[in-house]
Amino acid sequence: MAMPKFAALLLLALIALSMLQTTVMAGSGGRNRNPYGPGSVKSFQCPNRCATRCGRTQYHKPCMFFCQKCCRKCLCVPPGYYGNKAVCPCYNNWKTKEGGPKCP
Repeated sequence: MAMPKFAALLLLALIALSMLQTTVMAGSGGRNRNPYGPGSVKSFQCPNRCATRCGRTQYHKPCMFFCQKCCRKCLCVPPGYYGNKAVCPCYNNWKTKEGGPKCP
C-alpha cells in the first residue's frame, strides 16, 4: 500500500521539477536578451540612445525630437547612426501621414 503512494509522490515531484526547469529556462534571467529589440530601452534612457542615433546628422534637433518620440512609444532605438531599423519593428513601421518613416 505504501509503494503506490510513494510512486505517486515521486511522479508529482518530477513533474514539479520539470515545470520549474522550464520556467527558469524560458526566463533565462534576461542574460540572452537582445539589447536592441522591442522593450530594450527604458523611457529615461531615450535621450542617451537618441543622442547616439542622431550624433552624425546635420539635422540634429529634429532628429532628436522624433527619435525621442519614437523611443518613448516603442521603447527601443536601433543601433548605429542610420538604418538597422529591422531590429525594432515598431520604430520601423511607424509612418507619417504621407507614408514616409516617422522615426530617424
